[in-house]
Formats: sequence, C-alpha cells, structure tokens
Amino acid sequence: MDSLDYDQLIQEALRDVVRKTLQTVSKKGLPGNHHFYITFRTDRNDVVMPEYLRDQHPDEVTVVLQHQFWDLNIDNASFSVTLSFNGHHERLVIPYGALVSFMDPSVKFGLQFTPEEPAAGKPTPPHNGDDDNAHLKQPGVKTDNIVTLASFRNDKKKK
Repeated sequence: MDSLDYDQLIQEALRDVVRKTLQTVSKKGLPGNHHFYITFRTDRNDVVMPEYLRDQHPDEVTVVLQHQFWDLNIDNASFSVTLSFNGHHERLVIPYGALVSFMDPSVKFGLQFTPEEPAAGKPTPPHNGDDDNAHLKQPGVKTDNIVTLASFRNDKKKK
C-alpha cells in the first residue's frame, strides 16, 4: 500500500450515516417532518427492482421515503423497502454502493456520493464530471448543507 485512500474512507463513513439514519427510522419511524430523497444507480446488477421501473429509469432514479413506504429493512451492505409506484407496491433492494445522493429537505441536509463499481454484471457507465451537482438542483430544495467531496479530490485531468 503506497498511500491511504481517504476518499474511499470518507465515502464509507458517509454511507454509514445513511445506514444509521435508515436503521433509526426502521425502528422508530420518521420523526417530525423528516423525509428523504434517495437517488441511486439503477444500471447495477446488485440493485433489485422490477424491470419496468429499470426500463423507465435506466441510469438512476430518486425515491422518496415520507408517507408511503413499508418494510424498511437495513443490513450492512444494503437496505430494502417497499414503495408504491402507480398504485403498485414494489420491493426495492438498494446497496449503499449504488447511492448517488441522500437528502432530507426538512432540515436542509444532503450528502453526495461517488457510486462504487458493482462487483460483476452490467457495468456502470463512467461519470463525465461535467456537473457533479446537477441532480441536486431541484426546485424548492436548498442545498446549503450538502457535503460534496469534489473539492477534496485530486483532479487527474489537470495533472
């Protein structure tokens, strides 16, 4: 090992924030006005979702955990939840490595992730980095507490 991979360590720590948050919600429910926008990659073989949803959202999708979600289960590598899509309840399994962002607009909090490469199967297309925050620019959502790691990364294009 030639150097420490701080970026990877930070990503793991931030994913652990999501895991612990969801674990609390699975046991106690959502407190107050808290609700979550969770964006994740859908083009990974380790994301479990109905094919019709994957066809509608071939790259990534944002789901909302607020009023209508059921059976939120948490483990060390992923979480699963049942959500309603056009009146149909569908079970999703989302690995933490597939996360793109996690936001709680009720407290103006958000995290942005670099999705991990899946272990095997359909490859995740490379991110071109043109606008790392484009998916966070949603109307009515303030992003002043969003933690981004872009300023801490070495830009290999500039070397």
